[in-house]
Amino acid sequence: MFTIKQPSTIIFGKYSARDYKLPKDSLVITSKGAKSRGWIDYTNLSNAYIFDNVEPNPSIEAVEKIIDDFGLQSFSHVIGIGGGSSLDVAKFVAFKLRKRKIMIPTTFGSGSEVTRISVLKVNGKKQSFHDDGILADIAIVDSFFIEDSSDEVIKNSTIDACAQSTEGYDSKSGNIFTKFLCKKAFDLLEDGILNNKKENIVLGSLYAGLGFGNCSTTLGHALSYVYSNEGYSHGHALAFTTLAAHNFNQSIFYDRFLNIVKKLNFTKISLKQNLDDAAELILTDRKHLDNNPKRVTKDEIVSLLSKVNSLTI
Repeated sequence: MFTIKQPSTIIFGKYSARDYKLPKDSLVITSKGAKSRGWIDYTNLSNAYIFDNVEPNPSIEAVEKIIDDFGLQSFSHVIGIGGGSSLDVAKFVAFKLRKRKIMIPTTFGSGSEVTRISVLKVNGKKQSFHDDGILADIAIVDSFFIEDSSDEVIKNSTIDACAQSTEGYDSKSGNIFTKFLCKKAFDLLEDGILNNKKENIVLGSLYAGLGFGNCSTTLGHALSYVYSNEGYSHGHALAFTTLAAHNFNQSIFYDRFLNIVKKLNFTKISLKQNLDDAAELILTDRKHLDNNPKRVTKDEIVSLLSKVNSLTI
């Protein structure tokens, strides 16, 4: 027996965020560039309450500030517009305030618009929160946003989706449905990256979110957070940590994932933190490690981190 959880409504298609009648009595949560990029005008939300100061790798303090600033205002919905950071904050704010949630991704990699997960920093360390109440009520996936995305944003977003789909496929908590979604996601993402088919990247990211959101990512993500804590973008870290994890797990996706990392031309990463201390921190991430297809010890984690630090593609 298995259970699938996802937003009750998923809307997919170019210009869907423009054409959907979004509620005006809303709090919009997004990043600083939302106005300059025209996102607010595009979605016809200029008269809504707007918080546009979400930073990359946001903290629980960002959630608390928004609740302090807007918690007493009258609005029915929280609308998240942006990348995974904005959506994670928006979902968690709405969860805490018990408001309805509409998520509109503008980058395509996190899958946050369709997952019951919010990743926030707590005491300077990334922590993932899992709860059915975090799920969006409506996800609107509009490929319009990828047209003006920079190559850097696209490559960091797509490798994130590739890591999620392949780790999700290998996850011990997966099932026949999540494996189907994760494999289909990776097939679309691979085609989109290698053949510059942006619509496939958008659809692949959506499938990845639906797939891993109903099982779990695994060792690659557990390894990545210590690098993100030192300032590497999430996708940049995953390019190397998921590759190392796939090699350790003997994943069927290792060669294909390596080919994509080479295509996207990521620069090497290196951890400044003591590897023994980093391994101790990684071992506390049971959400990811307990779902890994192979048991991993502290010594193996130290070895993996050492390999990641010396890995060049």
